[in-house]
Amino acid sequence: MTEKMTASTANYLWSLGDVLGQGATASVYKARNKRTGEQVAVKVFNQLSYSRPYEVQMREFEMLRRLNHNNIVKLFSVEELSNKQKVLVMEYCSGGSLLSLLEEPENTFGLPETEFLIVLQCVVQGMNHLREKGVVHRDIKPGNIMRQVGEDGRSVYKLTDFGAARELEDEEKFVSIYGTEEYLHPDMYERAVLRRPQHKAYGVSVDLWSIGVTFYHAAAGSLPFTPYGGPRRNKPTMFKITKEKPVGAIAGVQKVNDGLIEWSYQLPNSCLLSKGLRCQLVPVLAGILEADQEKCWTFDQFFSATTEILQRVSVYLFSLQQATAHRLYIPHYNTAAIFCEEVASQTGVGLEQQYFLFLGHDLSLKGSMKVVNFPSTSPSQPLLLLSRTPETHAGLPFREPEMPNIPSRFDIMADYSFSKLIVGVVYQYLRIVRSLHTHRELFLHGYYSYMEKVGRECGDSLLTISMVNMRLHSCLSSEHRLHTLRQFPLQAPDSTDDSKKLRLIRENLPVYAGAIREFQTRLEHMHVELAKHSENLAEDNSIQKMEFLLEKIMAIHQQYRKDRLTGKLAYNDEQIHKFEKIHLSSHIKRVKVLFREECLQKYRDLLDTASTWSSVLREMQCRLSDFGNFSRGLMGDLEMCEERQNKFLDRVLLRVQPGQTGPGGQEATPRDKDHMVLRMQQFACVSVCLCVCTVCLYSICTVCVNVMSVGIR
Repeated sequence: MTEKMTASTANYLWSLGDVLGQGATASVYKARNKRTGEQVAVKVFNQLSYSRPYEVQMREFEMLRRLNHNNIVKLFSVEELSNKQKVLVMEYCSGGSLLSLLEEPENTFGLPETEFLIVLQCVVQGMNHLREKGVVHRDIKPGNIMRQVGEDGRSVYKLTDFGAARELEDEEKFVSIYGTEEYLHPDMYERAVLRRPQHKAYGVSVDLWSIGVTFYHAAAGSLPFTPYGGPRRNKPTMFKITKEKPVGAIAGVQKVNDGLIEWSYQLPNSCLLSKGLRCQLVPVLAGILEADQEKCWTFDQFFSATTEILQRVSVYLFSLQQATAHRLYIPHYNTAAIFCEEVASQTGVGLEQQYFLFLGHDLSLKGSMKVVNFPSTSPSQPLLLLSRTPETHAGLPFREPEMPNIPSRFDIMADYSFSKLIVGVVYQYLRIVRSLHTHRELFLHGYYSYMEKVGRECGDSLLTISMVNMRLHSCLSSEHRLHTLRQFPLQAPDSTDDSKKLRLIRENLPVYAGAIREFQTRLEHMHVELAKHSENLAEDNSIQKMEFLLEKIMAIHQQYRKDRLTGKLAYNDEQIHKFEKIHLSSHIKRVKVLFREECLQKYRDLLDTASTWSSVLREMQCRLSDFGNFSRGLMGDLEMCEERQNKFLDRVLLRVQPGQTGPGGQEATPRDKDHMVLRMQQFACVSVCLCVCTVCLYSICTVCVNVMSVGIR
């Protein structure tokens, strides 16, 4: 085995096989410090670079010396090879570039939201440092954004490759052409790629265009502007798309040769970003992806908008009855009232209909409460949104990924490209399966909390019944006493209407209590159903099955990658390749069956059950609410009845005091004195019943009636 060729400077050594990146004028290698073994990146310039003017050659050195920021790759030193070629010794980023990350199959449809936000923050901060130094980069693209992975696994992205950079203030212009064509501003593209003569000057907004294309690529996993055949094969249409892009459009795709361009004003549905973040990001993309340099946002507008996004508080929300998950981005200084308005905007649940639970408990979001003081939420522990009005399930929260057709003919390159695309699509299937599993968990936890809430409301209603019952028996006791006072000159008022009301209430209270106990029984049955669904979820192995199929498909993709590098295959290898294609087709079918007949079916089953739960719980709440209103009316009637009784009793007590004469001028008898402590007996009776009702909350009627009877006697 031949030894790999190496190169070195006075302090650093590297293998020519450890290439990190290559460009027109230089190559970048992973190197080590000869003394400490520390890993660095060395940029070695080729002969073509020395054909440039000397000041251009030195520009990158000088730029890197001036820049010092965590989101810009650091320059450690400038050294020379034995042939006097310049070598830049720079910070080594272990995570590769943003481009290499986007080319990984799992990121076929863009970065996860958390990772995208890190990219956004790092690029914005790095670009802000460049603007503070008066520097325009002129070659922003994913390949020039390096990724450093910390010990905690968190990414830090850093701008690199300042070979095209130069000093330029906001109002200054330049005429030289640099950059990578897919990310070039259309004015620069026209001259640099199409070679059309023009006399336009370019300002700092060209960096903003490149940033817009880069952010779209990171969010969607694909370039925003794509002609039929690809940007490199159909350059005139590529220019047409970017130059004639309508205001507000952020993407344009031509799917048929010489066909119409399909404009898009939103990120694609396959994008992994939440609706909340998309709503914030799309206006930024529309503002900086503007071909007219005069209409394009300024850097100040860009920094203001992106910084405002990054400073927002993200709140995870699950709308239970709609079966939808949301992530809302709210400025930290905003109040709960603004948050509720945003909830209404995203969910359609009106302000008056919203109420929230968190970790199973009622959460009161007072209007003046700051969003920054909300409880900390996460995808697995979101705020739970309930609606006081009927809500329709939004249906499936995700669209099934589009599965491309498998190439029918034997073609090494086509099969490799297909297998790579399939791996990305199956990763998307796996993400959706995991999300459906999470949604089912949220459903079960949410409806458990909802059932507990309705259970508490049932308990409150039974307590109200006990209070009404106490007041009722107090009135019945007073009514009985009033009948014994007919012998006094001060006659008792006619109590016929009150008597009818009291007896009607006494007849209906057990009916209400029975209805509430029926609610409690139904809640117990629903809890049993919920427990069965929880057991099914715990036993569900759909995720593991999808992961297994993904591993099988990835193994075939890796084999196809080797076949592509090999080129022409021997007969036996070609047969193996074809057999693997049959296996690949079988695995794809199994992925679809698993997703549709197992994952989706279980989700739909739970959705149907939850729809029934929601209807029943809402009906319970409505009836409990009606009972609450009715019971308040009962209490009012009983209070008025008791007030009339007490007024008469007070008048009797004022007329007949100890030592005074009773009816017929005779001195008050012990029987008369018994009337004078009637009020004291009433209060004692109520106190006894209150103590008992606290204990017998769920079996009021018999015990309370007995207690009242004892109290009356």
